[in-house]
Amino acid sequence: MKTETNLKLKSVDEEQKIKLKTTRFGELEVPGGNVIHMPGGVLGFPGCKDYILIPHKENSPFLWYQSLDDPALAFVVINPLILNPAYDVPVSPALMEGLGAEKVEELELLAIVTIPKDRPQDMTVNLMGPIVINSARRLAKQIVLDPEHYSTKTPILPQKK
Repeated sequence: MKTETNLKLKSVDEEQKIKLKTTRFGELEVPGGNVIHMPGGVLGFPGCKDYILIPHKENSPFLWYQSLDDPALAFVVINPLILNPAYDVPVSPALMEGLGAEKVEELELLAIVTIPKDRPQDMTVNLMGPIVINSARRLAKQIVLDPEHYSTKTPILPQKK
């Protein structure tokens, strides 16, 4: 899988734009081709199936995974390979077929970040439930990995002892 993401916004002149109102970012206008469809949704949010990625800040590794179905639903996400280049996600033939991918190299990963209010130093990342994306087809699926090897709350920053 790629260590860098190609999931960047396309130029707004490339195609038809979608307008949406979000509680966090206000009114947005994004190219329809930037929409990532998740037939199964994010775990716990099965009714929210379409998302866009919004950069957090310039040169930040974090992105926002904004739902188009719920204006209040947005996740902070990060490519987990930035945090751990050895992060290994088993990719089954069924997952490849479901995402319309022919090669593992076509897939990208995102992991949901949790930032406790007033304690950003305690932020964690869910490495047990990565989102696997075929960026060319704009299809994604959240999978669940072995809890013996991965946690939903892996610290991002070194922990003080």
